[in-house]
Amino acid sequence: MAILSPYNRFAPMAQHNLFAALRAAFPKDLDSTAVETESGLRYSWRDLDRATAMVANLLSSLDLPAGSRIAAHTEKSVEAMVLYLATLRAGYVYLPLNTAYQSAEVEYFIGNAEPAVVVCASRNFGWVSKIAFKAGTQYVFTLDEDRTGSLLERAAMQSDVHAVAQSQANDLAAIVYTSGTTGRSKGAMLSHGNLLSNAKVLKTYWGWKKGDVLIHALPIFHVHGLFVGIHGALLNGSKMVWLSKFDPKTVLAHMAHATVFMGVPTLYVRLLAEPGLTREATRNMRLFIAGSAPLLLETFKEWTARTGHTILERYGMSETVMLTSNPYTADARYQQQSERRGATVGFPLPGVELRVAGHDDVALPVGEIGGIQVRGPNVFAGYWRMPEKTAEEFTADGFFKTGDMGQVDARGYVHIVGRSKDLIISGGYNVYPAEIESYINDMPGVAESALVGVPHPDFGEVGVALVIAKPGAQVQAATIVATLKKQLANFKTPKHCELVPELPRNAMGKVQKNLLRAQYQSLFV
Repeated sequence: MAILSPYNRFAPMAQHNLFAALRAAFPKDLDSTAVETESGLRYSWRDLDRATAMVANLLSSLDLPAGSRIAAHTEKSVEAMVLYLATLRAGYVYLPLNTAYQSAEVEYFIGNAEPAVVVCASRNFGWVSKIAFKAGTQYVFTLDEDRTGSLLERAAMQSDVHAVAQSQANDLAAIVYTSGTTGRSKGAMLSHGNLLSNAKVLKTYWGWKKGDVLIHALPIFHVHGLFVGIHGALLNGSKMVWLSKFDPKTVLAHMAHATVFMGVPTLYVRLLAEPGLTREATRNMRLFIAGSAPLLLETFKEWTARTGHTILERYGMSETVMLTSNPYTADARYQQQSERRGATVGFPLPGVELRVAGHDDVALPVGEIGGIQVRGPNVFAGYWRMPEKTAEEFTADGFFKTGDMGQVDARGYVHIVGRSKDLIISGGYNVYPAEIESYINDMPGVAESALVGVPHPDFGEVGVALVIAKPGAQVQAATIVATLKKQLANFKTPKHCELVPELPRNAMGKVQKNLLRAQYQSLFV
């Protein structure tokens, strides 16, 4: 079922299927626990092997064309993970869809990707199947959180023995649609080689070791939970504590028997609100990892003070999986530069080339702000059915333009200052929202802020600051602006500041600044 590259069609067939590598890492004792749910349900490694074989055999029995997409619009469950692994095992292409997506969004994704198979929750079967069949999908199955659905019923009739499909490193493994915070989502095409190379690097870089147990509390329709979390645990033969959704008290209860936790910044904020978060409660933990959105320096410091652990912040994208990371231990490449530093995303991972470049795609000197560009075995092949967009996003020498603005300091640490689309040009001067947000966030009583640019008749664009106050704090918008005027150049100071109860976010916690820009675009014009 593999898609052969025209460049290696006649080469000897080496096995590069990602599932084959993950399966090879299963421990010798296949009857030991691989996954444990919050309800106490246990799955052995043998269970995972047999279940993925049965679902893979079901998919293979459908006689689908090579390279067929298998779309999943399902709630998080161990069986949903089995569907993902079985898709890899059978040599097809996995298409994860956020369960929050409604009909118009699902119609776009299914119409664009044209999956041969769609799997959805039973409660959504009526409208999802109507969309899917209209788009030419051949099969629609159901899968629910309680281990029911037509997918499992059909798979139960299949053999539990399956030979892993032969795959080349550049064969497509998954299409992950971008979060869409700046417009129409694009399907990032990730190969078996992209995903496996990144998983192997992270296993070493983050010090995965025998006996590690991962608390998996992230959704699995996104790179963070689907690839970084699942691949990390499976490639290390590590048990996962599988939580269908994040609950701070449940996570805390499991820390006594786990060693690794991955979360987005909002999860750490919610954990810090729990009185039970103490050094004693986290004494068994080895590593806390944060990503998918910026981690406030205040959160970083408070976590260390409360737990004695230093959060490891990293940086990645749907198009590249992980790119940079603060070090787990001393990094021999950077003498004495081994600490995890707040407000940075660390160093480029081994094998990743990273540069900060100007508009001419030439690398800028240390400390200067520019566009972050990357190259390496983890970088995707391009956007699904968007050759022109793909060509636009790569430089002549093969670097991918991430769209993020950043700088590399004298010690080699990478700093993200914002998205290029978020850059504000006010009166001809560049204003980087992350810089202004950092000043606002340091003010007494401020929990979080977001700065967006809106049209202005005199300056072209000006900044508008939206600020969330801490519970019970007395914060005045006029005071924030007055304080900024004493700290920053006038062109950087927001022309409007407003206190808001919350900021719009996508599923991974990123602030959707496009919605804020749309909301305030008529403020001055």
